[in-house]
Amino acid sequence: MNDAESKKLIREDAVIENKWQILRKFTDARIGLGRAGPSQTTKDVLSFQLAHARAQDAVNTPVDWHAVESCIQDLELAFLHFHSQAVDRSCYLQRPDLGRCLNEDSRLSLNEWRGNQKESIDICIVIADGLSATAIETQAPSMLKQLIGDLSLSGFGKPFVCLADQARVAIGDEIAEKLNAECLVVMIGERPGLSSPNSLGIYFSYQAKIGFTDAKRNCLSNIRPEGLSFSEASQRLIWLMKEAKRQKLSGVSLKDESQVQVSVAADKSVNLLTQKSR
Repeated sequence: MNDAESKKLIREDAVIENKWQILRKFTDARIGLGRAGPSQTTKDVLSFQLAHARAQDAVNTPVDWHAVESCIQDLELAFLHFHSQAVDRSCYLQRPDLGRCLNEDSRLSLNEWRGNQKESIDICIVIADGLSATAIETQAPSMLKQLIGDLSLSGFGKPFVCLADQARVAIGDEIAEKLNAECLVVMIGERPGLSSPNSLGIYFSYQAKIGFTDAKRNCLSNIRPEGLSFSEASQRLIWLMKEAKRQKLSGVSLKDESQVQVSVAADKSVNLLTQKSR
């Protein structure tokens, strides 16, 4: 045995595999990690540090809105760009309350725009940076394209879109109230996990008003290619919209039974959006 083979054997023998590592093929969670003596392996330590760095970058990096704005223009949607009362990222992270309110310039712009509109707003979509710039840049354009196409198939009109910097979910309540929008959809970057720095969340409210609590919202979470697909998220959201309009409510009083409907549709080969057989 030469020196190279000897060193390789020593390295392989130094790592003690965990018998539960087979579960890692089913999840991104850090389960079944091996060890080298009493410590984690170098590979797992470096992987954790990389994931932690990606999560930090997702939170602290400003959003590049170019991809989202290009998508909105391609879809020929009207939109405005707003900013919360949180002046910068540091303020946003330390003062969640300021991220829930529009700053004065944004309020003036919204009031001016609303004053020039005669038609009522059926659907308002607010895309907020939240806690993951990565999610907005990578998931929001695809989610928006999917949703706009499905809304059209379902008989809904084109929504009005707002972009919001340094924003929390509740900023949408103020926008929806000023617009008197019936349905509010807030797409927001979710707090990044160590295996999901790019997760998009959607919060839906019916006739949202300032002061709404989370009990008035329905949430779809972990929207990304590795999680809830854009297609399923869109169909579940549209189901919620239809039921909200029928029952005149949203939140904990509106039970999300869309998965049951999707399951039945799959068995009968029915498209939920058009209600026609394939």
